[in-house]
Amino acid sequence: MAELVKEHSHGAGAVVPAASRAAQFASFDVDAFEVPGGREEIWRFTPLKRLRNLHNGAVADGTAAVSVDAPAEVKVETVQRGDERLGTAGTPDDRIAAQAWCSFVDATVVTVPKEARPSTITITVDGPGEGKVAYGHLQVRAEQFAEAVVVVDHRGSGTYADNVEFIVGDGARLTVVSVQDWADDAVHVSSHHNKLGRDATLRHTTITLGGDLVRLSPTVTYAERGGDAEMLGLYFADAGQHFENRTFVDHAVPNCKSNVVYKGALQGEGAHTVWIGDVLIRAAAEGTETFELNRNLVLTDGARADSVPNLEIETGEIAGAGHASATGRFDDEQLFYLQARGIPEEQARRLVVRGFFHEILVKIGVPELRERLEAAIEAELEAVGA
Repeated sequence: MAELVKEHSHGAGAVVPAASRAAQFASFDVDAFEVPGGREEIWRFTPLKRLRNLHNGAVADGTAAVSVDAPAEVKVETVQRGDERLGTAGTPDDRIAAQAWCSFVDATVVTVPKEARPSTITITVDGPGEGKVAYGHLQVRAEQFAEAVVVVDHRGSGTYADNVEFIVGDGARLTVVSVQDWADDAVHVSSHHNKLGRDATLRHTTITLGGDLVRLSPTVTYAERGGDAEMLGLYFADAGQHFENRTFVDHAVPNCKSNVVYKGALQGEGAHTVWIGDVLIRAAAEGTETFELNRNLVLTDGARADSVPNLEIETGEIAGAGHASATGRFDDEQLFYLQARGIPEEQARRLVVRGFFHEILVKIGVPELRERLEAAIEAELEAVGA
């Protein structure tokens, strides 16, 4: 792959930019946010006209169905807005997230008990239906020393905005795979609030394959020392699709780790992907170790990938930090190498794409889900005869 690469590493003496991520406003009150006009930094890549008024008070006229398939030891509850557990993982920091908080009726809370190690938990979210709007709220809690794998599978039609909370207790290990496999008409805007306790481990993966517009904003915060977060992402955009991922890792306590790796492929006229990766290392977060990487593979003319890594460091006492971004097309030499060994061009291109995504797919510990995603990527490639 021929790439345009921007790579930096940082140490002592790094300067925090004037527009610091630390200063971004957050509130549970939707009226505290101005209606976006499109020129704001957090909205400048998003086609507001395609949001179906989610950013300007769209009224819910439908319901998204949430179902949970979990072992008996896992507690599943439907709770009301007043439940004191809700909102403890993070506060909405954009108007749609605040609108979703103010508009949901019931919330689903899934709790993995202390020291439990259940089999895979599957949460299915079905959209409200074509032409309908719905808001939702989901919270997953892994209590102290619990270990769990949670798959959140989004499907169906309609317009949907939600807040999702993943709370990882002290010493717990939580693996999350959020799949956006929407119908072609769907619009989905979601904020993921991830909160890690002492020595907690989180592996958070987002897979985006379907929908007209999907915008995901995963945030990681650390409550205590020793937290370890890995944020992985895979997206494949076709003609006309807009897929946007905005990650933020907030290192505010000492001796925590984070690793962010997002990979995307694009094909077709008007396919557009956006990745904004923000990492903030606050003054108190000594001993932090962090790295973030985004790579994009452009398969056809007419597709566009925007990639913006941002790293702010307020202390020089860190273990290491860096970021990298690369966007490019197929490398002709790579294709020639494969073809010279008797591999037809079409098959060679598929091998390149499979290899490109392998790093993400191999880390999905649910075999049937991994096979489904591999088949979906293959179908995407067949759609244009790649």
